[in-house]
Amino acid sequence: MDTLPDYLSEGLYFISIGLNPSEVSVTSGYYFANPRNRFWKALNASRLINEPLEPGAAAMQILQDKYRIGFTDLVKRPTRTGKQLRTVDYRTAAPVLKEKLLRYQPNIAWFQGRDTYRHYLKFAENMETDIPWGAQKYLIGKSRIFVTPNPSPANAQYSLADLSKYYDAMVSYRIRELFGLGTS
Repeated sequence: MDTLPDYLSEGLYFISIGLNPSEVSVTSGYYFANPRNRFWKALNASRLINEPLEPGAAAMQILQDKYRIGFTDLVKRPTRTGKQLRTVDYRTAAPVLKEKLLRYQPNIAWFQGRDTYRHYLKFAENMETDIPWGAQKYLIGKSRIFVTPNPSPANAQYSLADLSKYYDAMVSYRIRELFGLGTS
């Protein structure tokens, strides 16, 4: 199966976890490649990085090496839309994602969208719960969990400013946790 490679290594601050790669991203060779996807614009407008990055495979490597941001997906099977995924995809993939997160132990496992986290919880942790935006009360190993809206064009109810605000909140959360300042 052609899919996107993971960008994972030891010592990551964040691992971005998408639902699954789009066919456009697989063809292009990098995450969030659909020109209508707002990830790159939100990233560039946020405090996650301090320089503008052009979407592409080179930027993926910069994010991993310089900014310590890794990338993977809950399900590695590419589809045109997430609605084309099946229960068997989640059942098979969620435990694999859990193994990756336990192996790499990022500071924050960053789930792109509630559906991504919901399917992870159901099929890797056998759990169902309400999922607020932002910091979650559960850990995966030592990794804290943060959920932001999916930047997909199909999730247009959240603006570019909303996405950047959540990315900035995630940076603030990491700093508070890193320095033991709590969440208040």
